[in-house]
Amino acid sequence: MKILLPIDGTELALHEVRFALRLATEGLKASFLLANVQEPASFYEIVTAHDAAVLETISHSAGQHALQPALDLLHQAGMEAETVVVTGDAAHAVVDLIEEHGCDLVIIGTRAMGLLRKALSGSVAQDLVNASPVPVLLVKPPAEPEPTLDDAE
Repeated sequence: MKILLPIDGTELALHEVRFALRLATEGLKASFLLANVQEPASFYEIVTAHDAAVLETISHSAGQHALQPALDLLHQAGMEAETVVVTGDAAHAVVDLIEEHGCDLVIIGTRAMGLLRKALSGSVAQDLVNASPVPVLLVKPPAEPEPTLDDAE
């Protein structure tokens, strides 16, 4: 089974990688595709850079940097992974990657957002659930640890 893991460089994305690793260590035969989606260059960036190749290089480097901690986690667990950095709308780019790389499953996290923020901004996870041709496994963020007496001091 080929699992696509969208990685945005956050600690929450690493939580999703750990969840995928747990599935693999419990017997799921899986290979992994780590993907980072960079936003397209803004008008300001295009005007000031004067060179599309420079913007592309910077964007690709930022994406590779965001993928590295997830790749390190997989390697530490003895797993290999492919990596890819693309530019565009996150949900649409992930759907394209599913088809291009023959992925069987996407594991993505949900972000804890209030109802108003969710209604105004939408959700990449929700868009992906609606558009994906393969199952999408949503991983809740880890529960916040309870404050201890030591934390209060």
